[in-house]
Amino acid sequence: MPAASRPDAIATPVVPDPAGDRAVTAVTPFALTDRRPVVPAERLVAEMVPPPRFSDVSFGSYLPDRTQPSQYEAVQVLEEFAAGLNHASTAPKRSWFRRTAPAPAGPSGVYLDGGYGVGKTHLLASLWHATPGPKAFGTFVELTNLVGALGFQQAVRTLSGHRLLCIDEFELDDPGDTVLVSTLLGRLVENGVKLAATSNTLPDKLGEGRFAATDFLREIQGLAAHFRPLRIDGQDYRHRGLPEAPPPYTDEAVEAAAGRTPGASLDSFDDLLKHLSVVHPSRYGALLDDVGAVFLRGVKPVEDQSTALRLVVLADRMYDRELPVTASGVPFDQVFSAEMLRGGYRKKYLRAVSRLVALARDSAKVG
Repeated sequence: MPAASRPDAIATPVVPDPAGDRAVTAVTPFALTDRRPVVPAERLVAEMVPPPRFSDVSFGSYLPDRTQPSQYEAVQVLEEFAAGLNHASTAPKRSWFRRTAPAPAGPSGVYLDGGYGVGKTHLLASLWHATPGPKAFGTFVELTNLVGALGFQQAVRTLSGHRLLCIDEFELDDPGDTVLVSTLLGRLVENGVKLAATSNTLPDKLGEGRFAATDFLREIQGLAAHFRPLRIDGQDYRHRGLPEAPPPYTDEAVEAAAGRTPGASLDSFDDLLKHLSVVHPSRYGALLDDVGAVFLRGVKPVEDQSTALRLVVLADRMYDRELPVTASGVPFDQVFSAEMLRGGYRKKYLRAVSRLVALARDSAKVG
């Protein structure tokens, strides 16, 4: 339910600012744990676009690191790829009197491999913006959720009408998802859909350190054949010359800041993690509808893998929406244990830490 329509979100009279230099309007923040969104399949399809953070990016707005030639090369290759897709959209249709040239052989897509914060999503979204429609953009998780909502055959029919499918944060955490996505992409390639993806591991190394099943590895090899890998080196841009993440606030400071921030959500970290277990990850975006800033009390290390992976998805959705996160408890770089950071999901957890720390820095805007 939108915050504006909630009785407990209606503004109350003006009260003094704790800082003593201005008056502010007190509001009653709502709790994410009170929300149980229902998301129709049509919304899942309609929302397959770049997140708001990347709604206006382009190849021209990407700023390559001068010390990393691979970043310049990636821009050039993607611009050429987009030009090919634009040319295909204007090519004359086949007639009885003339044969069109056969489609060029080779990979049906590009695959951007690199560390965190080197601009892979920026480049992927730039490709999407530079390509004529119909086209779709989503994370790997969102793609699997779409298949679950529509059914496999309907997903194939729906996506086969697209010129380009962009898949961000390509991760294979489950052999079942591997088979599902590999089969889906194979069908889409057969139907002429071009592919582009980002991840933090080269295609033929996906799943390494997680599973050793022969069938799993065979699926990985088949999937890798669809892409031309592009390595993008560089330092996480979120840490280039930026200040360190602010230390956590006190519970009292979190509650006070939430009380003077329109559109604020305020939750206990423990309660929110429990709530995520009963909300499907495909609905985490809807969970954040109309939220302007997130406030959390009592952040502490996550103890089990399933809960940690749900937190990763929530962090992605908050980052997509550029929601400042003000929290008490431990700093976000201590949320995942050393054991988790050494395990098979290391890359996911490091990405989540990078994003949560960036959002915590933004807490100064509302804190």
